[in-house]
Amino acid sequence: MRKQNLNMNILVLGSGGREHTFAWKIAQSQKLNKLFVAPGNSGTDAIATNLNISVTDFEAIKDAVIKNSIDLVVVGPEDPLVQGIHDFFLNDDAIKHVSVIGPQKAAAELEGSKEFAKEFMMRHNIPTAAYESFTKDTVEKGYEFLETLQPPYVLKADGLAAGKGVLILNDLNEAKTELKNMLVDSKFGAASTKVVIEEFLDGIELSCFVLTDGKDYKILPTAKDYKRIGEGDTGLNTGGMGAVSPVPFATKAFLDKIENQIVKPTVEGLKKDSLPYVGFIFIGLIKVGENPKVIEYNVRMGDPETEVVLPRLKTDLIEVFQAMGDQTLSKVNIEIDERAATTIMLVSGGYPEAYDKGKEILGIDKIEDSIVFHAGAKLQDEKVITSGGRVMAITSYGETYQEAIKKSYQSIDNLRFDKMYYRKDIGFDL
Repeated sequence: MRKQNLNMNILVLGSGGREHTFAWKIAQSQKLNKLFVAPGNSGTDAIATNLNISVTDFEAIKDAVIKNSIDLVVVGPEDPLVQGIHDFFLNDDAIKHVSVIGPQKAAAELEGSKEFAKEFMMRHNIPTAAYESFTKDTVEKGYEFLETLQPPYVLKADGLAAGKGVLILNDLNEAKTELKNMLVDSKFGAASTKVVIEEFLDGIELSCFVLTDGKDYKILPTAKDYKRIGEGDTGLNTGGMGAVSPVPFATKAFLDKIENQIVKPTVEGLKKDSLPYVGFIFIGLIKVGENPKVIEYNVRMGDPETEVVLPRLKTDLIEVFQAMGDQTLSKVNIEIDERAATTIMLVSGGYPEAYDKGKEILGIDKIEDSIVFHAGAKLQDEKVITSGGRVMAITSYGETYQEAIKKSYQSIDNLRFDKMYYRKDIGFDL
């Protein structure tokens, strides 16, 4: 008979680089019995049992949890959280004893709705850009609001648009046209039935990651990711082309401001508003002058930031998750590796627009100085082939971020697949 809480069976939901990184970190724990990932990828296949289940098929997830005696579920992506997977577990007697890492549906609206997040920040005096929201019935008022702002103009689809629902435009007429495209012509489908227009904040971006058990919090290392497909941060937005941790410009004084002005009021605000939250809070920030402001909240870890944040975590991840489930997070000592970590994303040619899948990936076995996190990759006839736009994240450690980046690029020289693309300038702006 398994001793309670000694060795756990864990299920990670998701199929990207973030989930491979979670699986990689969990697999190092002495407290692990069996590890499952649904649906997983070629990377998780090597260290866990992949289950061919969609992250939003709650009934199939329930069956797998019961069949495999799962003790803890780690939710990778946002969709199942916004759709209420945590509530689904709590409301079912057969699985309500299982710990779920990820907020309940009411709190997941922090990512599910830009307007909800903005109202939350205003209520709790959390620094952010001035804004107003509009629907197709108030599109004319939206045009008038745009006229009161200085360019560039920021338009955000209210709902989830897979990281692509934000437009930043320099021309007023183009901004009006795009507002109409979003609201009237449903450019982002249901996600843009409401659009938030906000003032543009000029500064350098970074991300802060917070763990909370609903009472207390712990802050993980900062990271900065690179969203644009082209070098020099040009071209279309992607899910992220690389990341660096820690962020060199985030001084002790600046990190103190983040904690006092943003993290504390966020966690306190969740309590005040009765928004039950056990999980990760990803706070997208911008440094304007010497002050941090919130651009957005995500209710899970970022990708590819996970690939540089978790490798720097020395503490046993299962121990951390157990404490979150038991509301004893304050007792856990989070230890961080002093070294820098960087990751470079290899993507399919054509991404983030149309791209081919099914290309064989060669050279993974030749990499010694970096960790290869699989993202859009799967096993087929014992070969690893591409199955998505962002294919692999190549993570390295270094005494400095420059040294870590150099190692990742040297490792990438061993890798090949047809039309492979990556940015050669990650960290260029630091």
